[in-house]
Amino acid sequence: MNQDSNNPQDSTQASSQESAMEFPCQFPIKAMGLATDGLHLHVFDIVKRHSPDITHDAISRRTSKNGKYLSITVTIEATSRDQLDAIYQELTASEQIMMAL
Repeated sequence: MNQDSNNPQDSTQASSQESAMEFPCQFPIKAMGLATDGLHLHVFDIVKRHSPDITHDAISRRTSKNGKYLSITVTIEATSRDQLDAIYQELTASEQIMMAL
């Protein structure tokens, strides 16, 4: 069976998935990496470039059981899907960050 990429049903499914989020909204961004002294500031600086209104109160840290890894969560007022995409692209491009969720 030939799949047509211009199938109206496909675009309806994609647009309903995209519209599942309503902006603006509170959105937690999580990044993980090796537990270094400056990792939380590095993550904060990246997120702040795309969400300039955040403060250090928006950040929380959690160290892994063995202390090797650090998970940082920054909660922002997300304004668009493009904003979130830009944040995740920059986070995942960083060599200090192993994973971003």
